[in-house]
Amino acid sequence: MPITSFPLGPLDTNCHVIHNGTDAVAVDPGGDLNGGGLEDVLALLKENRLVLRAIICTHFHFDHIYGVGTLHELTDAPVYGPSGDESLLRSELGGGGAWGFPPVKPFPWSPLKEGPASFGSINMEVLATPGHTPGSVSLHVPSMNAVLTGDLLFFHSVGRTDFPGSSQAALVKSLHKKIFILPPETVVYPGHGPNTSVGEELANNPYLWL
Repeated sequence: MPITSFPLGPLDTNCHVIHNGTDAVAVDPGGDLNGGGLEDVLALLKENRLVLRAIICTHFHFDHIYGVGTLHELTDAPVYGPSGDESLLRSELGGGGAWGFPPVKPFPWSPLKEGPASFGSINMEVLATPGHTPGSVSLHVPSMNAVLTGDLLFFHSVGRTDFPGSSQAALVKSLHKKIFILPPETVVYPGHGPNTSVGEELANNPYLWL
């Protein structure tokens, strides 16, 4: 079950496509068509004859959801996101407009609950990891020894906590209670930048005890 990553949209947000057999799940499609990079995701699905079983948003900041509406329209895949971030969709940080960026196309979505979740043949554990946003989630895929952290954790860095609804204390707690209990060889697929691992961040991330 591979994971293919695409940096999409104006802030190079990593869209991770998990695929197994003919099933696929797209996480954080942050770019639309016409130069936003979503064409690459659609090409992967088509070339590998994949059926998109779900579109998952780790959180509802605009740069992670620019392509959600279009991808949903083109594939009819259901959209899931954290209920704790619902209010962000009514703000510039979620609905677009912040810092002069364009608005986000609206999309229907259903709440993503913490715990085991299956989308076709793809099984994962949804982890509630607030801090960067009030409802931020991470996705642990045990069969791939991988965790997708959105903007909670990056290579040698962590997500910003100076936005409305963010919490530095909650972010650090999420890291230590949910992410750093995973095996050290677990590959971390972040929302921006290169992949890393749980062990690498435990040893070298300077922000863990802020």
